[in-house]
Amino acid sequence: MTAILATTASILAITGVAWAAKRLLRLPLCPICLGVGGTWLWMVAAREFGYTVDATMLAILLGGSVAGIAYQVEKRLPAGRSALLWKTLFIPLGFVAAYALAAPRWALLGTVSVALLVLTAFFMMAPGAPTAESEQVEELKKKMQECC
Repeated sequence: MTAILATTASILAITGVAWAAKRLLRLPLCPICLGVGGTWLWMVAAREFGYTVDATMLAILLGGSVAGIAYQVEKRLPAGRSALLWKTLFIPLGFVAAYALAAPRWALLGTVSVALLVLTAFFMMAPGAPTAESEQVEELKKKMQECC
């Protein structure tokens, strides 16, 4: 019971600080994302310094972060990219990364992190096939060059 109370208090405290910073500095921050991410970050650091950390709470927070990152990237995918395919590939790999961080399995974390970065870069690039809009833009450019 102490672990859930400490985790919840940490999330709320970091969220409150992030919310105040967002209002004062006008930065595009998600306070709750920073609250959750900041909490699991200090939990991982504390564990590395030899403190006992509840692995269940750490795993819950990491899983929430994986889903949150997938959702945030999904909102920014270029037209023509499949959001379902993005989430289908990213979330299981993200869970492997979360496991590697919680376990801790540093080599696995490094490998999966590289795979996640490559996957994200691939999905963030515009698809190779021209869209109808880009064809219309090219046609208008040609007409304007011929005109003037």
